[in-house]
Amino acid sequence: MNAYQQQWNAAPEVAGALSEAGFSTTIGVGFPDDPAPKAYVRVEQGKIVYAGAYDGSELHWDMRAAPEQWEKWQDSPPGMVGLGSAVALGRLKVFAGDYATMIKNPALAGPFVKSFGLMGKVAA
Repeated sequence: MNAYQQQWNAAPEVAGALSEAGFSTTIGVGFPDDPAPKAYVRVEQGKIVYAGAYDGSELHWDMRAAPEQWEKWQDSPPGMVGLGSAVALGRLKVFAGDYATMIKNPALAGPFVKSFGLMGKVAA
């Protein structure tokens, strides 16, 4: 998670764009059948200020996918269409957060999609 934080904060197309949008949130990630996310990040003004194991904090976003799906995205990050399909087909479950509204906002949608591309940089 610390490596992901470093990649995120160094990416102007993610942290810079979200900073310009004044975006702050908490995002949990994990597996669909688990009772809670495995990890989460706290974003303040576009930058991740905490990344680590989920500790019960309130989440604005809770996104889950099967382990093999997360691994697939590390090797081949999805684009806008791929993420939309993943949500529609249930491969990415959004337990908290308003995906439909967010994806219609260009200031948030672009950085959201690009944040998935950072996973491959961490795995490399």
